[in-house]
Amino acid sequence: MRYLTYLLCALLSLVGLPARAAVGVDDVYGLVFKTLDGQPLSLSHYRGKVLLIVNVASRCGFTPQYAGLEKLYETYRDRGLVVIGIPSNDFGGQEPGNEEQIKQFTSEKYRITFPITSREIATGKQANPFFKQVSNDLGIFATPRWNFYKYLVGRDGHLVSWFASTTKPDSDKLTRAIEAELNRKPF
Repeated sequence: MRYLTYLLCALLSLVGLPARAAVGVDDVYGLVFKTLDGQPLSLSHYRGKVLLIVNVASRCGFTPQYAGLEKLYETYRDRGLVVIGIPSNDFGGQEPGNEEQIKQFTSEKYRITFPITSREIATGKQANPFFKQVSNDLGIFATPRWNFYKYLVGRDGHLVSWFASTTKPDSDKLTRAIEAELNRKPF
């Protein structure tokens, strides 16, 4: 079963949408999450920035990608990139911890400085509105099928592209898409 999951992720990563794919009318700026400390985290705070939103988990085979995500954030934040992690326990029960445990894990093991939200549901009828918007705007294949799916949001707040779990944070495909969005003039 695990092999089948990896094969599916690999195939889906090849289907990743190009930058500036056709997207829905609504932007993400109306969405509000909670931080690991329970404070509101409104995406409107990041208006004009490029966002890389990732569904994350602490006990996944892809968890080491946290290091690459932090490096992306450190490399590009001065140019306007914000990485946001959204923990989810939907896939293999690989994020069973509470907010304090998630915060401790990410800060001690990976020294994460980018924002991480409280745990959210990423699939099904109870999915967080962000993930529902992903499916509506980018299509059914963009819906997360495992941990560490990555979603690129342009400076205008519209979803631009998605990348499957198998796409590493330092991959040429992802960094080219980020740089293309960072090079776009603010709206």
